[in-house]
Amino acid sequence: MGLMMKNVKTLALAATAVAAISGNAFAADRTDLHGSDYKWMQFNAMYSIGEKPDNPATGDQHNYLEMEFGGRSGVFDLYGYVDVFNLANQSSSNGDKNPGSGTSKLFMKFAPRVSIDALTGKDLSFGPVQEVYFSTLFNWDGLNGEGVNSTFWGVGADVNVPWLGKTGMNLYGYYDMNAKEWNGYQFSANWFKPFYFFDNKSFLSFQGYIDYQFGADEDKTAFVPKTSNGGNIFFGLYWHSDRYALGYGLKGFKDVYLLEDGAGALALESTGWSHYLSATYKF
Repeated sequence: MGLMMKNVKTLALAATAVAAISGNAFAADRTDLHGSDYKWMQFNAMYSIGEKPDNPATGDQHNYLEMEFGGRSGVFDLYGYVDVFNLANQSSSNGDKNPGSGTSKLFMKFAPRVSIDALTGKDLSFGPVQEVYFSTLFNWDGLNGEGVNSTFWGVGADVNVPWLGKTGMNLYGYYDMNAKEWNGYQFSANWFKPFYFFDNKSFLSFQGYIDYQFGADEDKTAFVPKTSNGGNIFFGLYWHSDRYALGYGLKGFKDVYLLEDGAGALALESTGWSHYLSATYKF
């Protein structure tokens, strides 16, 4: 418990330092707790080329359907998605989700946050910080046992960043549910910036995110060796209408999921660039 409390204090101090940049705060009005509630859901038909990590022997391309959702209800803020890979269960020479490959058919990210402002009834905004949160993040795939079972706990804020506008920032401690141990930290940020509007009210947006892990224990003797830091960054250019969206994303990886690039028996590629194509229907 002492180590956990030390981690939480470290996260709180670091999050304050990250958020303390020059600018003006735009505090949320919490006189009506549910006055700014909203929710959204959309389905994205996706195709990925070069996604990491990948095994050079099996390929690096696949299609998938993504159900993406989010919203706000009182003290709770939520973002998440569920991916279903290789919808037609096809086999191809460059497919990394082929039948019989042992890979999972599913992946889920679930990221609930609790507004400390709304919970306490106090305006905690300062400088560019609009609202402060207790933040969590869960990553799961469809495998039992040694599949992806990771969870992150920390603090976050909505920060007004020049040009980008409101940007979600979170600093977490990482807990490995398979190993049952805390192992390092993760900084995450996400943004959605409409920057060009057409006469028919459709628009272009620059959207993306950063996930960066650091301070983890290295393990050079593992079957797939682990590094102390790594992550990914996504840059997306999208066209949006009220009901549809089309987009292209460029994603960069550096020892993603802390897997050392090209090391170990499998020599997995965990560093490089990938491309994503998407078509969206909004509900």
